[in-house]
Amino acid sequence: MDFDYAHYMLTEGRKGKENPTLSSPSREAYRKQLAETFNMNRTRILDFKNKPPTPVDPIPADFSTAANNSKPTKSRRYIPQTSERTLDALDILDDYYLNLLDWGSSNVLSIALGSTVYLWDATDGATSELVTVDEENGPVTSVKWAPDGRHVAVGLNNSDVKP
Repeated sequence: MDFDYAHYMLTEGRKGKENPTLSSPSREAYRKQLAETFNMNRTRILDFKNKPPTPVDPIPADFSTAANNSKPTKSRRYIPQTSERTLDALDILDDYYLNLLDWGSSNVLSIALGSTVYLWDATDGATSELVTVDEENGPVTSVKWAPDGRHVAVGLNNSDVKP
């Protein structure tokens, strides 16, 4: 039985709006059991007998102001307004679900452009072609570096993965 019906039975029965011919000792016992179950005989849900104690500040006010004054100010972070490098990726596929870039732990970026995967070394700026796949298997849909930074997995459009 849901709560609304039980509440209706309790409140309407107490107000005397119910048909008197339907009242019976078992119905009264049922109402009493509902009232005990749902705690409807209580006048208050929360009742505080004593006031809560006043909070005590664990750090004295004179100490906290002295600590704040001696704290060194944090330097602001500089965000450049112009790009440092620009990636010209003409053949990159415009699809949200593809993973076409991945930065390896050895500071090398792998990027898939069409059916070719390129590597860009950030330490010296060198670019090299890693692999070009056949048109029947391509295009490349994902690249992912291994945690050691020495191997790249290349996912293809035909669901193959090439190490």
